[in-house]
Amino acid sequence: MPYRIAGIDVHKRMLAVVIADVAVEGEYEFERRQVGTSPSELRKLAEWLVEQEVEEVVMESTAQYWRPVWSALEEVWMPPCRNREDAGPVSGALHLAQAQSNRGAAGRKRDFPDAERLVKRYAAGELTLSFVPDAEQRLWRTVMRRKYQLTCNRVQLQNRLECLLEEARVKLSSLVSDLLGQSARRMMHALAEGETNPASLAALGDRRLRATSEQLCDALGACRNLHPVYRRLLRMTLEELRLLEEQITELDQQMASLLSAHQDAVMRLAEVPGLGVDSAQQIIAEVGASAATFPSAKHLSSWVGICPGNSESAGVNHSHRSPKGNCQMRRVLNQAANAAVKTKGSIFELAFQRLVMRLGYAQAIGAISHRLCRLIWKILHQGIRYEERGPTVARNRKQKRAAKMIRDLRSLGYRVEFVASKSECPA
Repeated sequence: MPYRIAGIDVHKRMLAVVIADVAVEGEYEFERRQVGTSPSELRKLAEWLVEQEVEEVVMESTAQYWRPVWSALEEVWMPPCRNREDAGPVSGALHLAQAQSNRGAAGRKRDFPDAERLVKRYAAGELTLSFVPDAEQRLWRTVMRRKYQLTCNRVQLQNRLECLLEEARVKLSSLVSDLLGQSARRMMHALAEGETNPASLAALGDRRLRATSEQLCDALGACRNLHPVYRRLLRMTLEELRLLEEQITELDQQMASLLSAHQDAVMRLAEVPGLGVDSAQQIIAEVGASAATFPSAKHLSSWVGICPGNSESAGVNHSHRSPKGNCQMRRVLNQAANAAVKTKGSIFELAFQRLVMRLGYAQAIGAISHRLCRLIWKILHQGIRYEERGPTVARNRKQKRAAKMIRDLRSLGYRVEFVASKSECPA
């Protein structure tokens, strides 16, 4: 029975498409077609694949240009392929291969041979395939990654704002802990609007500021003869900052609306030390509401790239460096691990104290990230809640240490008697 697979070499303006029956013996006979990437051309491509009774499609992950091709095939080609009477278990499957795994010999790169190589290597199981979630989860990813970009832009804007103030000889950042706090913002807005009295600017600060009025007046003394260009630039920067914060707030509301059906999963993740609502939303956007794609916690850790790697030759492992993985998840897990080890009494704090002396800070944080990743899989996949075991583990550790010290003292010939402490005596 014929089994036809299509290979697509993706480019910005054109697609090199080949189809071959991989159930035959010997060399594959390919049918070639070059198509455009406009919506109408992609629809024609999907209809042609339906006519050719193609069972599976594999394409290269070339920048972002594979996304419209994937969406068009998912919408037009996949449903009729799966609804055929003779459809198999993998009929209508779309695959995204990492371009590095389909790399050809140097100096022999051409479009259609690359597409043919995709089909041959996929049939032989030699391609490295990427995980592409469904359309709903892809929308979650887009929103959360856009929010992260805006957050990075906000940090960059804060740095540019401090540079502008330093150039204008306004030493406000030396006296306030948060340049974007309420007190500093009131002073900067007044400065941008043309205020020239340092005492009036200093009076806008909150009374809880550690800096005195004299220190603030001295730091803001340059406002008396500040050039109008600096005031205009300051006003533009503050307006840009306001716009960024409004967009971040809007994306927060949008993400809460998109994940309203999975609010329980978000809250269960947010209970883990080091994580919060924002981190939980980012994790669910990357791995899904139930992490159903990953059959075990080890698979998820390997996909994230937060587990030890292997570089073995002649029976010797030369490197345990972690493999490449999902950079968004690695960033979230590393940030969460740094926060979790600072949570007093948590199991992560105890594990970090035990590991940091032997592995060093960076590797100990990596080990905590790995533990967090496995815990996240259990919470999402099995629907359980986090239970803090830190106090119990600490108490058991103290009891074991005390028992060992008593044994050592008795082995040296000392007599040990137990005396109740004051806290244990009845009132």
